[in-house]
Amino acid sequence: MDQSSVGADRWLLGWRRFLLDAGLLVYPLVAGAGMAQYASGAGLFAGWVIVVAFCAVYALSAWLAARSRSRWFWALVGVLTLLFLAALPFARANAFFLATVIVSLAAPRLPRFAIPLVAGSALAALLVPWAVRPWQSGPGWTQTVALVFTVLMVYAFAEAIRANHALVEARAEVVRLASEAERARIARDLHDLLGHSLTAITVKSNLARRLAANGVERSVDEITEVETLSRQALADVRAAVSGYRDVTLAGELARGRELLRASGVIADLPTAADVVDGAHQELFGWVVREGLTNVARHARATRCTVVLSASALEVLDDGVGARTSAGNGLTGLRERVAEAGGRMEAGPLDPKGWRLAVVMGAPA
Repeated sequence: MDQSSVGADRWLLGWRRFLLDAGLLVYPLVAGAGMAQYASGAGLFAGWVIVVAFCAVYALSAWLAARSRSRWFWALVGVLTLLFLAALPFARANAFFLATVIVSLAAPRLPRFAIPLVAGSALAALLVPWAVRPWQSGPGWTQTVALVFTVLMVYAFAEAIRANHALVEARAEVVRLASEAERARIARDLHDLLGHSLTAITVKSNLARRLAANGVERSVDEITEVETLSRQALADVRAAVSGYRDVTLAGELARGRELLRASGVIADLPTAADVVDGAHQELFGWVVREGLTNVARHARATRCTVVLSASALEVLDDGVGARTSAGNGLTGLRERVAEAGGRMEAGPLDPKGWRLAVVMGAPA
């Protein structure tokens, strides 16, 4: 799997998951704030202790869930459920905001039981405040609506994570299969080419040796033919493996589009490369490869744009702007552009982002 896409994937999902987990802490705070209506003094203090403990256990359970430690995670979900029950006498109907957090944690990880779990919890949040007469409260519509819509949002986010992981894994599998197919092609071509060439070289060398041993001048002609065959074999081998080194602009645009998509970046890339002069196609392919790899690996961007013309190329993103760890690649690219007679510019944009530009036919 491409390490740049993996790093970008982890960063994008990491901060989004953090925001979602932190956002759910609003519900315990709402439950705690509502306790002042029903408790005071020692009761209010005890209720807040339960809420604070709930927040701490929830934070730990979210951390364990992100690291797929299911055994301890479910144990902590059980602790959260007990704390929810303990909070009922103090927060009453508002305690069901705590239930919203619990169900949001559990439902995405129990897809077979998600619907009955959410339905049962929503029904309890609606009817319990009305059924418990000492609470003197009607149906918990607010708590029910908050529970259902929050769980739906969390479930949708969990499905997006699964889909993104499936996309990255599928892309890695495509790359692996393509690599295996290319290795098979190289092996087949080398076998066919070298099998014939080396056999001819062996026969000619053996003949030249026998002729030379007998003092026949034709041995020189045979050695000359061996040299010619050797050069031809070398040229054929180079042609066979050239697929490993060839870079095309159209191919790099297609590869870059998938790389950015897997990294969570909107790719505004040309669908064709015909506008670019044929003499610049390979060089621009290298520029696109380096530029888009840096966007996926370092930029933390949400959008990346590639602009093409006959003799110029621009790669623009709206990321953080810094490229502290991308210096070696850009240095090598600058040298490649200078050797081709072009000029390269790379630097941050105002107010944010990064621009990589190459112009051909300009002094380096």
